[in-house]
Amino acid sequence: MKRIAAILLVCLPIFVSSQSVKVKTGEQAIDFSLNQVDGKQVQLSKLYAEKPVVLIVLRGWPEYQCPVCTRQVGEFIAEADQLEANNATVLFVYPGPSEILQEKAKEFASDFTFPDGFYFTLDPNYSMVNKYGLRWNAPKETAYPSAFVIDTNGEIVFSKVSSSHGGRADVEEVVTTLKDL
Repeated sequence: MKRIAAILLVCLPIFVSSQSVKVKTGEQAIDFSLNQVDGKQVQLSKLYAEKPVVLIVLRGWPEYQCPVCTRQVGEFIAEADQLEANNATVLFVYPGPSEILQEKAKEFASDFTFPDGFYFTLDPNYSMVNKYGLRWNAPKETAYPSAFVIDTNGEIVFSKVSSSHGGRADVEEVVTTLKDL
């Protein structure tokens, strides 16, 4: 019985993730608007109307700054030239509880200089995360780390949703997809 319980605990995030995700490759992206740390609003459909969007959903503030998120954001920023050469906009979503999200997002973002065409937005109380079915509703969790490439028609042409802290999309996967657009 203990072995079955252990297997369920390991596999449960996989089952929850695959069943709850509301958007997948080949489907239309669900539109949303979020604010950046400075309060400026960003709307997904306005971004993809101009050029493809790389949408990266981070874990945000699950009571600590996620080191894997920090690494992933840094890798995308380091490859900004490649992303720009492939005509992409990058939209990061940082979810968490609204009462502290602004402060924690500023803390996270202070480690980076976001290039032109990169947006760092806040998702207070998981509005976007819930729309996409990405809520990782467990202690010290916020959202399943995810990446989507959305073409200029709003179609999701690439998606990768991790059911753990790792297993995230890397820049090369995203750039390969962008080259095919």
